[in-house]
Amino acid sequence: MICQKRIFGAEFSKKEIQATADSQRLLSMEIEFNRNCNFKCIYCYVQDDSHDRKELTKEEARDVIIQARDLGAQKIIVLGGEPMLYPHIMEMVQFMREQGMEIELFTNGANMSETAAKKLCDYGVVVVLKMNSTDEELQDILSGRKGAYKHIHSAFENLKKAGYPDKTQMGISTIICRQNFPELIDMWGWLRDQKINPYFEMITPQGNARENGMLEVESWKVKELFERIAQIDRERYGYNWEPQPPLVGGQCLRHQFSCAVNAYGDVLPCIGVTIPVGNIREAKLANILKDSEVIEGLRNYKKTIKGPCSKCESSNECYGCRGAAYQMTGDYLASDPSCWKNADRQKDIVSLPVETERLIPHGEPMRLVDRLVEVRERQSLSEVEILEDSIFIGEDGKLNEVSYPEIFSQAIAAQDGFKNLGNGGPSEGFLLGIKNLEILDTAGVGDKLHVSVYKAARFAGFGIIQGEIFKGGNLIARGEIKVWHKDKDNGAGSGIADKNSMVT
Repeated sequence: MICQKRIFGAEFSKKEIQATADSQRLLSMEIEFNRNCNFKCIYCYVQDDSHDRKELTKEEARDVIIQARDLGAQKIIVLGGEPMLYPHIMEMVQFMREQGMEIELFTNGANMSETAAKKLCDYGVVVVLKMNSTDEELQDILSGRKGAYKHIHSAFENLKKAGYPDKTQMGISTIICRQNFPELIDMWGWLRDQKINPYFEMITPQGNARENGMLEVESWKVKELFERIAQIDRERYGYNWEPQPPLVGGQCLRHQFSCAVNAYGDVLPCIGVTIPVGNIREAKLANILKDSEVIEGLRNYKKTIKGPCSKCESSNECYGCRGAAYQMTGDYLASDPSCWKNADRQKDIVSLPVETERLIPHGEPMRLVDRLVEVRERQSLSEVEILEDSIFIGEDGKLNEVSYPEIFSQAIAAQDGFKNLGNGGPSEGFLLGIKNLEILDTAGVGDKLHVSVYKAARFAGFGIIQGEIFKGGNLIARGEIKVWHKDKDNGAGSGIADKNSMVT
């Protein structure tokens, strides 16, 4: 028997991956050069978030590739959009090869002429062609374009004429959905027989897939599919691997050694965890990775992941799909609800929004912040409902001034408490000071407020928190607080407040 070699880390040793995670470096990077695409796949992960933003220039793309190389990246995975529609794709391929980097390119076959296929093969680019069905009508439906099947198979033939997979490795990317489910086992064997790597993957519920629930497959059926293909691979082809989501025949621990850069320069943990942790137009890639709490949490997943996944017997090799966890719960460190092992444990997986009584030490009547709604990079959004019996209400029915920094304190305490949910809950902390507090409007009984807090700076246990409070769409208060937080592991942390945060 031999171990199956797959994408997202199988080419790197455990020692390399651990060293990369510990040193905040990279072994690979995913990048988008463009967002335009000639297909409208009904499962596509890409969300319309352009807002008239400009795509990376060639110079910016080259620069971030060099930064990734200098951080240790040996491989670049090119995504899109459709990368073969990018007018400078061959120029960028040549550039990456000149840097000594391996390239894996995911494509639907656009512009895959015999000439283009031969160039890619000569450059040693691993081409992964998107093919979801051997049925013409179904392929066209999933691709959202009439003629997609013929288009894909024309590219397939051109790639084979160019020398794939004999001269250079080739893969076929296939999503697992209800419509193509009956043909996947035969399709896997068909690809194996041609020495083409099958990249079969569970759908992450984001983008178009979120709008198309008809694609979903019951988790027990997915489990049976993985197990059946594992048996076929073991008995017929000599590959030995343990079934685990989200990849058939492989594992995804990419957050230990990789990141993604989208077409607008946003750095993401991966294409499924759609939390920008920085932008390469504003900071160097090394600094973005080093300063990101999201990246830090994912790389230390054995300490930070919540719920059933934290206790799974496979946790050394698997943490489920972080993209599915984030898209389904709002928490990139939640257990993966799509994993078949968690099918009967859904009640143990916490999703946002979360009531703050579970997150902060403040009890009644001191508790002002009611629920945590969203958590992102060093930032969160919470809700406050002002009740008539609140001790923070004056005789005029309005919030008194002292309540505003207290709201900021409790909001950042909720953010930290959520991070530690299931790991001992909130820890000790103090509000040390207030700066530049501006109260721009009033709020009173019956109002619902939204509170945004952001960790602007942190040093050891000290943090500078910037806060804003909104009523409806109107900003009514903003300011800055300084806090200290005792970390559970080493006595210092990122800065939060606790029940002693009341200011007079």
